[in-house]
Amino acid sequence: MRINTEKLTALHAVEAERFVAAHPASIALARRAGASLVRGVPMPWMQRWASPVPPFAATARGAEVIDADNVRYLDLALGDTAAMAGHAPEPVVRAVAEQLAHGATTMLPSTAAIDAAEELTRRFGLPLWQLVLTATDANRFILRLARLATGRPKILVHNWCYHGTVDEAFATIDPAGTNGAAVTRIGNLGPQVDPAHTTRVVEINDLAVTEAALATGDVAAILIEPALTNIGIVLPEAGYHAALRALATRYGALLIIDETHTISLGPGGATAAWGLQPDALVIGKAIAGGVPGATYGMTRELAEKISQAIELDEIDTGGIGGTVSGSVLSAVAIRATLGEVLTPAAFPAMIAAATRWADGVEEVLARQSVGWSVTRLGARAEYHFTPEAPRTGGAAAAAVDHDLERYLHLHALNRGIILTPFHNMALFSPSTPGDAADRHTAAFDEAVASLRTGGVLS
Repeated sequence: MRINTEKLTALHAVEAERFVAAHPASIALARRAGASLVRGVPMPWMQRWASPVPPFAATARGAEVIDADNVRYLDLALGDTAAMAGHAPEPVVRAVAEQLAHGATTMLPSTAAIDAAEELTRRFGLPLWQLVLTATDANRFILRLARLATGRPKILVHNWCYHGTVDEAFATIDPAGTNGAAVTRIGNLGPQVDPAHTTRVVEINDLAVTEAALATGDVAAILIEPALTNIGIVLPEAGYHAALRALATRYGALLIIDETHTISLGPGGATAAWGLQPDALVIGKAIAGGVPGATYGMTRELAEKISQAIELDEIDTGGIGGTVSGSVLSAVAIRATLGEVLTPAAFPAMIAAATRWADGVEEVLARQSVGWSVTRLGARAEYHFTPEAPRTGGAAAAAVDHDLERYLHLHALNRGIILTPFHNMALFSPSTPGDAADRHTAAFDEAVASLRTGGVLS
């Protein structure tokens, strides 16, 4: 399907004017922010909002955000999963407030940390855990430990994966190389080293190249999302994970599963839903109800190898730490989120809502004869600008159209719906209202119709 970029630009300009007219307070705040924040935002990725300036949030409850202009939004981004439990869930607010009155961090273990670890074991099966602040930290630390345990230098990742800001993951396949040769990913800012020295990259679902990469004998660990999520959802094919587990065992590499986004599949993520058997597991964002909190778990065998290689008097300078990592505040937030909000009972309704969202998008696409596809992942769903869902990260990346995304996201924003600014994803929380999917379907129908009547799609 062809895109008329000139007409798309014109449609986007109309939506931009509509946003500016409705957001004088956010426009004023953006001007003020430009004097003290780099490009007017606290983090660079906040520049990715499709609107002329980001809406400045005033409050958020459940699945609703209210901005500085008192505009109300149905939030289907949910902090790109960090608020999957909903904004300000009462059990987490209560637990964190109570703990703050007794201290936020002491550098000492807590009962809450034990409770959190025991719940993580129940959900994911791994017996031993460590608490940190972000999934990036968790990934960075477990990769160090994997190298320590195996004595090998390299990490194998999927093409167009996402594991936070871990340096090894900012690599894509070198088209001129073999056996998973890597090049730095486009947009990788100031890489510390050439990822060719640290990383091998393969496509999800390509077992032949994966085996060739592992056969080199230098891979310490395979770090994967069970399904790609940040380039758009790309699902594993039947038998893929069982074969990958067998390859990891055969070639002596550790298998690390990053469930940070795939927790949308259920209370135990893809690991429980698909019966995966990782040596280590990482998860962050959703598990602490919006409070910084993450964790990595491991088998007893891996923990014993690590323990034997670490000297006690050097443990605080070994590259794994962070003074507030493992804080009781994060621990009580994790305990409350998993124990009272993202419970096993919460997921069926969340998944049903995401299914209704996906059904609505597919109905619009079919009725308006637009050749795009939809992919589902539990409480998460996404549309791609391709007739069939991509089966590799490379195919998903090739299908991205940033201008088209920005128009669709701004159109939704102007109708009170927030989608994640990085891709076409919707996520559902326990507190998302029952009409959320239908509200999106109506807005999406209007957006696609505008592309049709405006001559953008042909």
